[in-house]
Amino acid sequence: MPRKRRRDRSEVSCVIKYLMFGFNVLFWLVGTGICAIGLWAWTEKDMMTNIGRLTNVALDPAMIFIIIGGLMFIIGFAGCVGALRENTKLLLFFSIVVGCIFFVELVFAVLAFVYKDWVQSQVKSQLHNMIVNYRDDPDLQNLVDWIQRDWLKCCGVAAYRDWEQNIYFNCSSPGGEACGVPFSCCRPTQAVIVNRHCGFDIMKPSHDFERSSIIYTEGCIPAGEAWFEKNIIPVASVAVALAVLQILGICFAHNLRGDINAQRARWRRP
Repeated sequence: MPRKRRRDRSEVSCVIKYLMFGFNVLFWLVGTGICAIGLWAWTEKDMMTNIGRLTNVALDPAMIFIIIGGLMFIIGFAGCVGALRENTKLLLFFSIVVGCIFFVELVFAVLAFVYKDWVQSQVKSQLHNMIVNYRDDPDLQNLVDWIQRDWLKCCGVAAYRDWEQNIYFNCSSPGGEACGVPFSCCRPTQAVIVNRHCGFDIMKPSHDFERSSIIYTEGCIPAGEAWFEKNIIPVASVAVALAVLQILGICFAHNLRGDINAQRARWRRP
């Protein structure tokens, strides 16, 4: 009975090669899309001519999209072309960058667990800055509204009173929104006509007895902690899945580099 021929160890594995290529094509396209969305939002706000308005990158969702999308584009390009063209330098670059990202994520996770009080204070600081700059950036405003109305069902950072930090909602403001909160703080109703002014004057003492029935009074920090505790298994599953994908990507790139180098050594052999 004839023996089954084994694959020559110096041959480049087509399975690993095209798995690397296919995965990175998808990664590349997603990064391109995210970066394009960020650039579109950036130009729509006319930030190209008002670059001085960017005081904090973390407060500009468009810039965050551009940075994340650009990084994904570069990594995907390196992995895609490196696998298809069997370019060991691009594969090495892919391995190093993905390895560094994985290491940073691991260090951040450990530090977040060890110094959770410091991390919580930083999150609070950023959320307070988002409240202060709520009206200055349409993208930031949409992000805050989504967090409060659609995701966590909350209002403010620790409580609804945090909106007094915004000059438009502060009780000393001469505007119509004084002593109020954004519409995204309002609880949903069955009314046919939506009252988008439901948050007006809600911080005044005259609304003490009916306030909790009109708006969310719980802050987004305690609401976020409750959401995390309730969804700890899905969040952990996503984190593990991302870590596994990164490790597999590094292993595949390293294995493919080894096959390519072995094949080249075979060609150079006299």
